Amino acid sequence: MGTRPIGIFDSGIGGLTVANAVLKASPGEKLIYFGDTAHLPYGEKSPETIRRYSQTIAAFLLANDCKLIIIACNSASSVAFEAVRDQAAEFGVPVVNVIDPVVEFVVKRGYHKVGVIGTRATIGAQVFPQKILALDPKMDVASLATPLLAPMIESGFVKGDISRLVIENYLEDPALEQIEALVLACTHYPLIKDEIENFYAAKGLQVEILATNEIVARYVHQLLEEHGIQRSSENKAIHHFYVSDYTESFEQTTRLFYTKEVPLEQSFIFREEASDPEEPSPV
Repeated sequence: MGTRPIGIFDSGIGGLTVANAVLKASPGEKLIYFGDTAHLPYGEKSPETIRRYSQTIAAFLLANDCKLIIIACNSASSVAFEAVRDQAAEFGVPVVNVIDPVVEFVVKRGYHKVGVIGTRATIGAQVFPQKILALDPKMDVASLATPLLAPMIESGFVKGDISRLVIENYLEDPALEQIEALVLACTHYPLIKDEIENFYAAKGLQVEILATNEIVARYVHQLLEEHGIQRSSENKAIHHFYVSDYTESFEQTTRLFYTKEVPLEQSFIFREEASDPEEPSPV
């Protein structure tokens, strides 16, 4: 069990920030990453379609003997977690999403007011407020859609005048006034965590910035220890990074999210049907 890999999947390559954080928290682990670049973004798909895609990818990860699956996508975590969890349970494999560990962390911290920023799909689903308020009805949760941030980051506009102006425009929204913490509810956003911290520091405000990838990575490390399934091999781990649609631009962009070069491999677990172009089928 200890030598088996951890499986991580996302609708694209943003989940590489989770993969990177997992390896920092648990450096001996082996990863199999799957980015469904052929179908991104999941946020614009129906719940049924997202579940089909997620279960197809989960089947691929289970077939590759993964001991743990991480759903590194907020949309899939919102609507497909239970389906993937039940699917993996037949193999005795635990599943972690990027929402519940963060909610648990926020509630334990006991903030009076917390902000949540993410894509329109994530904020529109209201999953974070619902889950937080279910555990702590007294907490004030302010949600704000920040749709320009993800494409801005993917285009490489970080730590410059453009990113600073866009970030300032969003964070100055009245909805986020008097927050004590800010949840970065998108796997892209850890790349601008420093800029967000600088924004609040410049205003003399103490706001704790909660990067979901770091919280999930700590949670996974603890889970591995509790289940006694840490990687025990002394051999250097060889990671595999798969995408459902390969382009050179995807490979170039991975360096932003993973901090080093990632050799992408194309996987053909989806077979496009002429009658239904969104219907996945394992091959």
